[in-house]
Amino acid sequence: MHWLNIVHLAQRRPSSPSYANVPPLDSHPAPSRPAHGLEPPALGNPGVHYQRCLAQLRSKDKAIERNIYLQQLKHADEHMFYKLVVENMAELTPLIYTPTVGDACLQFSANYRRPEGMFISIKDKGKIGQVLRNWPRREDARISVVTDGSRILGLGDLGVNGMPISIGKLSLYVAGAGIRPASTLPICLDLGTNNTKFLEDPLYLGLRQKRVSDKEMDEFMDEFMREMRATFPKLLIQFEDFSTDHAFHYLDRFRNQYPLFNDDIQGTGAVVLSGFLNAAQLSSEASGRPLSDHRILFLGSGSAGVGVGMQLMSFFTLVAGLSPEEARSRIYYIDSQGLITADRPGLAEHKKFFARTDCPPLKDLVDIIGYVKPTALLGLSTIKNAFTRDVIEAMTALNERPIVFPLSNPVALSECEFGDAVSWSGGRVIFASGSPFAPVTYGGQEHVAGQGNNMYVFPGLGLGAILARVSSITDSMVEAASLALAHSLTPDERAAGLIYPRLERIREISVGIAAGVVREAQKRGVDGHKALRAMSEPELRTWVEGKMWSPMI
Repeated sequence: MHWLNIVHLAQRRPSSPSYANVPPLDSHPAPSRPAHGLEPPALGNPGVHYQRCLAQLRSKDKAIERNIYLQQLKHADEHMFYKLVVENMAELTPLIYTPTVGDACLQFSANYRRPEGMFISIKDKGKIGQVLRNWPRREDARISVVTDGSRILGLGDLGVNGMPISIGKLSLYVAGAGIRPASTLPICLDLGTNNTKFLEDPLYLGLRQKRVSDKEMDEFMDEFMREMRATFPKLLIQFEDFSTDHAFHYLDRFRNQYPLFNDDIQGTGAVVLSGFLNAAQLSSEASGRPLSDHRILFLGSGSAGVGVGMQLMSFFTLVAGLSPEEARSRIYYIDSQGLITADRPGLAEHKKFFARTDCPPLKDLVDIIGYVKPTALLGLSTIKNAFTRDVIEAMTALNERPIVFPLSNPVALSECEFGDAVSWSGGRVIFASGSPFAPVTYGGQEHVAGQGNNMYVFPGLGLGAILARVSSITDSMVEAASLALAHSLTPDERAAGLIYPRLERIREISVGIAAGVVREAQKRGVDGHKALRAMSEPELRTWVEGKMWSPMI
């Protein structure tokens, strides 16, 4: 039986009466035009101007130049910017998000042109609320992406240069889930940086000081979250790219007080769980082995890596029918010191849950593969080319269709190239990466790389949480988003062996994810919009779709 016949994504509900009395949907006024004489006389055809903007974009020969052009276009003509993105998702997403956003962050201080978002620094401690009240669209704010720049992708501590991460992610909330641009609030917290290069750079836009102590940061974050709630009472917060220890710490500290989630821990886990559900099905069909036989080996044990492991336990408990303890026993981790075992002195707290008590302290990856005999190898290590030919061949020797997910971003830090994985596995690999790879031809057949990109999940998760007016985001809501994504593959996509849907369908996918999140919020009693409970599934999906903003071009 296919796993989708085992997992029910939404509770069936009785049909309900017409929703003519539901409050009207948000209006989306068309952009105002300049007065007559203030623009060229033939500019009035938006279709021609769309082609003009697309041609201008494509004339740039470097990804970072295209990123800069798009940011300038967003400020000059917001509707045209989002029209381009929505209609060219596969082409433009890598330019406003991974992998190009990594370069945008590294060059942020050098390329800075105009203010966007809010910068809250440690110098604002004691008056954070006063600073937040300077935001000009306080009543509109519904979603904020907040980073402290301390662990941007695999690039390390970038300080305030991390702001493009918040900006880029919020652009994808708009493009991917139709959240109104005016509702978004990018925030970068400047608590100093330990990056000596930036501290010595005369163009660096942040404070020229080392990062503050954990105690001072806790005090700052307590005030920040308290004032965020007071200033923006309808706001959902996404934490992004905090250092590993702080990512876990602040998620645990605030998740039951405010509506928030951490995309590195929960979003990454959700999108990988979705892809793994489909990959495991393909692998088991090829081997004839049950889903409960899968074993997962991780290279990398930071916040994203451990967060993924936590989510993948759901695969074993919900789909494979194992107990939580049995599920945990199917997951192994490797860090810089080798296979993580419980008897290692000074083991970091976040690594203890998956630490092994039944394994020798092996260090070589190929040796560990031979010992563990995994069906899946996942990389979140930011170690370029860590999955060598010997590694892929070892996985292929063990599995008819090995699952290999090199998930580190950007591409320059990916554990494996797609073409290498296909060639070294004889075309048998089931592959997904964090950043996009072009299709490759092997054995006369085109192979398409899956992309385990968080943007499949977080736009719909955010939309559902906002529309349901949730008081908190539960683990089960994140899980519901993941299952809805896995369920979204069309018959054609399944026939093509895809494990993620085509990115061009992201808005359709986000509707299903948002509806699933709303239903799970209702089941957990954290929804504030009680009127949605009476809607049937078709009515809810139609209502969600009607709430999505679209560019007026």
